[in-house]
Amino acid sequence: MNEDQLLKRITINPDIFGGKPIIRGRRLAVEHILGMLAAGDTPETILSGYPWLMPEDIQACLVYAHRLIGHERIELLPTPEAA
Repeated sequence: MNEDQLLKRITINPDIFGGKPIIRGRRLAVEHILGMLAAGDTPETILSGYPWLMPEDIQACLVYAHRLIGHERIELLPTPEAA
């Protein structure tokens, strides 16, 4: 499955979690999956906790995050010099 196909698994519904990205229209936010991965949970642990979840859903969350951060730019603002 290519990245564009995976991203079709990520949806947005204004009535669920205030429009945050969710997985396949379900009440499971992408940020929740990313948070579990960041905390050290394995994909297998996550899948066991959500029987309807598929490995491609977890991969879709990672692709979504990668694409999002890939467009992020930080510009440093000049700071006033100390007097």
